[in-house]
Order: sequence, then C-alpha cells, then structure tokens
Amino acid sequence: MLMRTDPFRELDRLTQQAFGTLARPSAMPMDAWRDGDVFHVEFDLPGVSQDSIDIDVERNVVTVKAERPDRASDAELLAAERPRGVFSRQLVLGDNLDTERIEADYDAGVLTLKIPVAEQAKPRKIEISSRNEGQQAITA
Repeated sequence: MLMRTDPFRELDRLTQQAFGTLARPSAMPMDAWRDGDVFHVEFDLPGVSQDSIDIDVERNVVTVKAERPDRASDAELLAAERPRGVFSRQLVLGDNLDTERIEADYDAGVLTLKIPVAEQAKPRKIEISSRNEGQQAITA
C-alpha cells in the first residue's frame, strides 16, 4: 500500500500543539466577561501547583505566569499532549478598571481574577442648583 506523506503537515500539527492557534491557545486558555461592576477572567491551568503561579500588575497590564514542570522519571513517553514548562499571558486592561483591588483565586485547576470597575468610571449623579428654584438632580 502506497501512503502519501506531507512533512509540513506534521510540522504544522506539532507547532499547533506547542504554541496553539489564535482561536485556541494551548498553554493557558482563558474566558473573560463582565458582570455588573466586576470583570471576571478565568485561566485553565490543570496540573499546575498554586505555588508556581505568579501574577504581576504594572500600570494597566496584568501578567500571569505559571509553570508545569517536566516529568522527572526516565520512563518511556508514549504520548505528550499536555504542554510543560513556563506559560505566560498578558492582559491589557482599560483605564476604567481598578488594578489596585484585583482579587485572585485558584481552585480545581482554574485561576480566577476579579477586577472591579474603578469608582471614577462608574456613573454618578450631579446636582444642579438654581437661584430661582429648588435643587434638581440629573444623571450624567
């Protein structure tokens, strides 16, 4: 039986496993959403210990780094689909978020960040006074 092989197809498959694609990054998949005055971000980090996760904030950039160590044994590897090593992901946040009050939680292989909306970005009422009439409130 004659089989046709394409060496570039295999290279493309290996590259996608190692680095992921734009639609599905392999190392640190993420979901993000807004619920009221809080933005939520979840990262899937199965098999990563909490001690190896590092979260840094500089201005409005949040950097999440995690490490899944290499296997220590010399056993023969039959399949290796889970990426290992150091993973890093950066989120550029808008100025309307309060980076001073970010909360982080790690449970069952999921890292959750809660980022509140900054007070100055929330809608507020401004009162208008008039010399002829009583005060009126309008919303801005």
